[in-house]
Amino acid sequence: MLVATWNVNSLNARMPRVTEWLEAVSPDVLCMQETKLSDEKFPTMAFTALGYESVHHGEGRWNGVAILSKVGLEDEVRGFDDGGEPDPDARVVWATCGGIRVASVYVPNGRELGHDHYRYKLDWLHRLRSHLDRNHSPDEQLVVLGDWNIAPADDDVWSTAHFQEMTHVSKPERDALDHVKDWGLIDTLRDRFPEPGIYSYWDYRNGDFHKRRGMRIDFLLSSAPLASTCTADLIDRNARKGKKPSDHAPVMAVYEVGPSEENK
Repeated sequence: MLVATWNVNSLNARMPRVTEWLEAVSPDVLCMQETKLSDEKFPTMAFTALGYESVHHGEGRWNGVAILSKVGLEDEVRGFDDGGEPDPDARVVWATCGGIRVASVYVPNGRELGHDHYRYKLDWLHRLRSHLDRNHSPDEQLVVLGDWNIAPADDDVWSTAHFQEMTHVSKPERDALDHVKDWGLIDTLRDRFPEPGIYSYWDYRNGDFHKRRGMRIDFLLSSAPLASTCTADLIDRNARKGKKPSDHAPVMAVYEVGPSEENK
């Protein structure tokens, strides 16, 4: 079962690229972030024509998350079920696909250290952990994937000096991410490939992609039972090339748990 995540940075702008990629790669499940669409504007029928059921949680100009699935899509949840107030932003959507509980997440950027949005980011990650505590067990087959807007370690950025005193690498952010992971989630790509220089995001400016100045901020975190079935992890750098690409590349994992074989 091939499961992927991709921050498309506006589905309106990137729909031809997404369609082309789906037809070429045919993942069983694709989670998208930063669709920047309302639910009414989401192209459900276009994805249905490609063989995908879908669920979208959006608000219009900003944010927006989605799950596409060729292996069934059930028990949809938009936002958090943690006993708190609704999240003001559309940043997480949940569904069960082919027996795996899937969460597509778009973690807040944080903007700058000490900013209100930075505090919101830390609180958002705490709410994600609370949702997991309240609704799930580490014994489940579950994956939380998306744009985390955090580089887990110094090896996940092209230059530690460049990112000093900036978001995405601060200790409170990394501690908050570790708190989520401590629930029982495993970064299978990093376990498989421990070397530095592996990135999923490259700024559009200054030719960063061609200069290999990137960050690894998009990844899949799998529960231990699901991680034990993972046979491959990869980042599709080719999707970052060409005309009008997203500034993020798709990140994928293959699990030996069910469909694939051209999605049966």
